[in-house]
Amino acid sequence: MSFEILHVPAGEGLTKWVSGDIYTMKATAKDTNGAFAFIEAIVPPDSGPIAHAHTAEDEAFYLLDGALEFLDGDRTFVAEAGSFLFIPRGRRHRFKNISNTPARTLFMFTPGGPEALFVEGGDEPVPGQQPVVWDMDRAAQVADIIERTGLVVLPEV
Repeated sequence: MSFEILHVPAGEGLTKWVSGDIYTMKATAKDTNGAFAFIEAIVPPDSGPIAHAHTAEDEAFYLLDGALEFLDGDRTFVAEAGSFLFIPRGRRHRFKNISNTPARTLFMFTPGGPEALFVEGGDEPVPGQQPVVWDMDRAAQVADIIERTGLVVLPEV
């Protein structure tokens, strides 16, 4: 099967609010014949997902602006603009903006698939409002998508 070049111009892509973050899908598994998914994210202060692991996908991040605290198993560290991170499948992780300014990052899954949680379960952006950080109750509302995408929620105590 042959695909044409995928071109998503600046400022375009499906945007959803996920766990307090603003995610714009530049490429999904559907767009790439399953090869990968590529997302642009704006992470407001005090925002970021619940600790989790992906059972069948690796994840990579490149920070464009700001700084994010990452959880790696039980260890935390801060990654700043220009940092690259590779998170192997099965590794417990999360990121959180612990600064007072938004952070901007690009991230990808390989193979694609976990982004279905964002596409199907993410909140629609509401002009003039800010995204809400998800708690365990909100995660329960999308539990079927979480299970289907192989995501394992591993919250911190």
